[in-house]
Amino acid sequence: MEFLDFIIQQDKQLLVYLNNLGNESWDTFWLAVTNKRIWIPLFAVLIYLIFKLFDTKKGFVLLLIVALLITFTDQFTNLFKYSFERLRPCNDLTIADQLRILKQSNSFSFFSAHAANSFGVTSFLFLLLRKHYKYLGLLFIWPFLFAYSRVYIGMHFPSDIFVGMIFGLISGFIFYKISIKILNSI
Repeated sequence: MEFLDFIIQQDKQLLVYLNNLGNESWDTFWLAVTNKRIWIPLFAVLIYLIFKLFDTKKGFVLLLIVALLITFTDQFTNLFKYSFERLRPCNDLTIADQLRILKQSNSFSFFSAHAANSFGVTSFLFLLLRKHYKYLGLLFIWPFLFAYSRVYIGMHFPSDIFVGMIFGLISGFIFYKISIKILNSI
């Protein structure tokens, strides 16, 4: 067995284990967590914190940078998804019958845009605001919950989440460095 085949098998086994930890009493919660709209109040608080700390012009520049960060991570994940064409767990006939599938999609799986976007935005905002808000590290609860929800509902493999998380963290750091240069020039 090749090393890559071994990794894929381990990934599938971990998915089946994690996905089957769920039960019907938690399904509604995880379906809500995976829905982007439920996080709108959190986004509103973060926008408020940005405008509380920065003047209006810099605040709008930072919101534009966040929008560009999300666009970048989202489009880069699409490039990977359509290059690798890895089936989502819910469509993978080798394991679908072993999963609790709560949501379906015909798009590809590797790697998770949910994980990349949420970890990208979180790392960017954490780096930007950490010196000014004491408990900002708690913000990382959001992307961990958001990303795990994708495994829970049967839409992503753990490796999709892990790679998305790493890509998001790196992207957030790069966009943070760029934003500092932009803010210093305004």
